[in-house]
Amino acid sequence: EELEKLKEAVEDRKKLIQGLRGKPWPMKQKLVTLRESQEFVEKYEGALGKGKGRKFYAYKVMMTKKWMKFQRDFENFKTACIPWEMKIKEIEHFGSSVASYFLFLRWMYGINMILFGLTFGLVMVPEALMGRPYGSIPRKTVPRAEEGSAMDFAVLWDFGGYAQYSVLFYGFYNNQRAIGWLKYRLPLSYFLVGVGTVAYSYMVVIRRMARNANEGGVGDDNSFNFSWKMFTSWDYLIGNPETADNKFASITTSFKEAILEEQESRKDDNIHLTRFLRVLANFLVLCCLAGSGYLIYFVVRRSQKFTLDGLENHSWWERNEVNMVMSLLGMFCPMLFDVISALENYHPRVALQWQLGRIFALFLGNLYTFIIALMDEINVKSQREEEKIVKYNITMWEGSLYNGTLSENNTAAPITVHPADVPRGPCWETMVGQEFVRLIISDTMTTYITLLIGDFLRAVLVRFLNYCWCWDLEAGFPSYSEFDVSGNVLGLIFNQGMIMGAFYAPCLPALNVLRLHVSMYLQCWAVMCCNVPQERVFKASGSNNFYMAMLLVILFLSTLPAIYTIVSIPPSFDCGPF
Repeated sequence: EELEKLKEAVEDRKKLIQGLRGKPWPMKQKLVTLRESQEFVEKYEGALGKGKGRKFYAYKVMMTKKWMKFQRDFENFKTACIPWEMKIKEIEHFGSSVASYFLFLRWMYGINMILFGLTFGLVMVPEALMGRPYGSIPRKTVPRAEEGSAMDFAVLWDFGGYAQYSVLFYGFYNNQRAIGWLKYRLPLSYFLVGVGTVAYSYMVVIRRMARNANEGGVGDDNSFNFSWKMFTSWDYLIGNPETADNKFASITTSFKEAILEEQESRKDDNIHLTRFLRVLANFLVLCCLAGSGYLIYFVVRRSQKFTLDGLENHSWWERNEVNMVMSLLGMFCPMLFDVISALENYHPRVALQWQLGRIFALFLGNLYTFIIALMDEINVKSQREEEKIVKYNITMWEGSLYNGTLSENNTAAPITVHPADVPRGPCWETMVGQEFVRLIISDTMTTYITLLIGDFLRAVLVRFLNYCWCWDLEAGFPSYSEFDVSGNVLGLIFNQGMIMGAFYAPCLPALNVLRLHVSMYLQCWAVMCCNVPQERVFKASGSNNFYMAMLLVILFLSTLPAIYTIVSIPPSFDCGPF
């Protein structure tokens, strides 16, 4: 078949060459056409003969087809290898803003996989395989006073006991210059991985921002918007009915977004009333931010008193009060901001940006208040532990070792002390790492519990009680919930900022990878089963640089406390690689 088509093409070119003089064309066009036709005839005329030329051409055509098929299959394979691509396609009809959140989550998952590979492969695994085993030295041994409760669930849940004296935290690592038969320089690797984690985070965010700026600055998609959507939106290669339904819903949502954009551009409001309401809304938001900061500082100072009294003498809530208060503030304050934003009458996209900015300020203020109070708590604990160690040294340690009178030529065996009985100083680096880990765990649990209760249970009640209720639960209160884009985006950014504490807790990237992996499946399920599309749909920005800018700021501001503690506070003398 291919040879027949080629034969017809060669004959047509020959006829064109013969009748070229009679064509009413300019001389330049005739010369170009003559040259192209002669080259075509010379190239393919031999392939139509007999022998090697014909066989070589047939082989060439066959290989070209196979290569094109391989390229097409490889492109399909690459698309299939993209994590959660089909899941994100299924939820596009909830709006481009919801889809942009899951794209952002997938991108964050990729970054954290790289960070996890660095910390796990270059720090945690070498220490576990080549470092000194558990129980060999005091820093790798649970103290004798804590052995009885080291395996209790409540202790392990707070990352104490055996979890504290493991590769999960800074204090477990030895300060030997080189370890194992490979002479692996662990302290140097620990430092370089910490620096590399920060540098890679900055580099990948800035690079993504530059790429988004280039993609968003080309062309104008506002000309003939509805015509383009009408005639070019459908994908004619779709052969799956379910995929076609999802595509139809996605196109419908895109038309709603475009119509809303047009309506918002023509809206005319009372400017003076709008300005007054916006000033009032910002004043209320400032009051909320100040109140949340004071509340966190108050509960942290209260926790210091509980620590001095002994945490074992207090209830579970009092022991975990700081983390729970921060998680509850992160859960309820965004809802309050959402109610306040109704006064401002912004465009939905602008309202989302204001909401993100306010929640960002809330998280950032809470984080810095928490860190400042944590530094105070570390100072108090350090002073208390040093006093205890000094007293312990005088009364027991030195007394048991040095009060006896031994001659210089005494051949008795030296006094050996088990590592669990050796007194040790406070390891403030591990304390900081534990607080960051507890904060991430409590925030994650609060998010999932809120999703199950606020979305799933609410949807079940609305679905099954609507038939026997006094009013329409689906159209009125409480109705089905909408997906909270702003709160979930800020939750991702806030937890990514916590990764800057990985210098004190190498397990943080692993925990964040696990959190993002579970969040993708759980939140996709919640969106598809429990949420409804937003009442006021809007088109997401052409570039996600607003998300990226906030992520860059939170990374920078989260790096400052880590740098401050490394530079200003002297390292613990009996724990960690430094």
